[in-house]
Amino acid sequence: MAERNSVTPEREAELLASVPTGLLIGGHWRQASDEGTFDVEDPATGKVLATLADATSEDALSALDAAHKVQPSWARTAPRERAEILNRAFGLVTERAEDFALLMTLEMGKPLAEARGEVAYGAEFLRWFSEEAVRDYGRYLTTPEGKNKILVQHKPVGPCLLITPWNFPLAMATRKVAPAVAAGCTIVLKPAKLTPLTSQFFAQVMMEAGLPAGVLNLVPSSSASSISGPLMKDARLRKVSFTGSTPVGKKLLADASQNVLRTSMELGGNAPFIVFEDADLDKAVQGAIAAKMRNMGEACTAANRFLVHESIAAEFTTKFAEAMAALKPGRGTEAGTTVGPLIDGGARKDVHALVEEAVASGATVVTGGVPIEGEGYFYQPTVLAGVANDAEILQTEIFGPVAPITTFSTEEQAITLANASEYGLASYIYTRDYARMFRVAEQIEFGMVGFNAGVISNAAAPFGGVKQSGLGREGGSEGIAEYTTTQYIGIADPHADQEGQKS
Repeated sequence: MAERNSVTPEREAELLASVPTGLLIGGHWRQASDEGTFDVEDPATGKVLATLADATSEDALSALDAAHKVQPSWARTAPRERAEILNRAFGLVTERAEDFALLMTLEMGKPLAEARGEVAYGAEFLRWFSEEAVRDYGRYLTTPEGKNKILVQHKPVGPCLLITPWNFPLAMATRKVAPAVAAGCTIVLKPAKLTPLTSQFFAQVMMEAGLPAGVLNLVPSSSASSISGPLMKDARLRKVSFTGSTPVGKKLLADASQNVLRTSMELGGNAPFIVFEDADLDKAVQGAIAAKMRNMGEACTAANRFLVHESIAAEFTTKFAEAMAALKPGRGTEAGTTVGPLIDGGARKDVHALVEEAVASGATVVTGGVPIEGEGYFYQPTVLAGVANDAEILQTEIFGPVAPITTFSTEEQAITLANASEYGLASYIYTRDYARMFRVAEQIEFGMVGFNAGVISNAAAPFGGVKQSGLGREGGSEGIAEYTTTQYIGIADPHADQEGQKS
């Protein structure tokens, strides 16, 4: 593994030179209409990695022009043809896994080993939806009274605006693009301004896989509103899918209401990690590290609140803090690195402010608790004990390597504490009691539950939340449904007519 993590500056430069820096519109790479640009930085060093074309509102509308133009022909494309394109894309992404992994490490900061895991996860959406493309079933049946036949078919919803976040540059793109392609929809993809390079590289791969010109259009921009604003006012756009913060999601939902757009919203999270008194503590600590530290804690599914039974809280805290302290911060390309930087200086400042507020409210720093000096935006893996139940850090999505621990005494109290959030995305339960697992899962208000598992995301499973964590699901058989509309055709039954005439 050490050799695989040995990345030279020449290797980095070679990869970055292979990434397109323009806008992809109608199958052609071009500059922004006003020739504007923006820089992409390495969060581990603060140095500029690349300079991209900065799409304008005019460019966004040009991208929608291209998507709208080919929508009818793309919708008529055979499901098998769409499936083969996605399958070829899966092969290409897998073949270039090291390139994608390094690119994500450079622009987002995650360690190479973790970036490789994202490539495998992200590529799986391409393979999964290549299979779902030919299994998007309708149905045919007789009406209850027997006079008519019911034919139900699924049709592509139409041109889509897909807005992805910065924390999982490949997986968030494939999780949205793959089902849209499978369903027969055309796309305008707006990647996050902090990590657009992976999407640029991915779009190039999709073209190589045989995706027709105009089906996928890519508009990197330093201003998300300059892209979403004019597109969501345009009647030709029929869907918006967004992954990001709840405040931005609410604004997009309000904008979407004007044209009654189909929406998929994967928003904020505040995941509880519940450890009951009968849990296997060593496995719980392993799961806690996985659930908390994936992506340096910069994940909507990250464990945000550790609710531990009071009888085992001291032992769990000690073991968990030891595991957190053993992690090694560093640039993701360096051998042995297990924790990368936060995405930028603002993110690190926000994380540290939450820690300081928790300590001021009575929490104790067991390990970590301060930024790491030097270049880049690093923060020490941190465990806080004795956190007050009303502390801000338990109400806010931390998005960093900080684990606040609080205690409970009964199952009912654990459920109450878990549900004491406006969010309802992921949750985690550690117990040996299967009956308890089902009882708790039925009562906690979360779209996803991990039972003795710290990582639960999978292309074959429906990803999504309840309450202010969003609307809709990505992945699973539910994922393609987000990109289709349902049409019902009522057919007169000729046999029923004949029987009626005879009578």
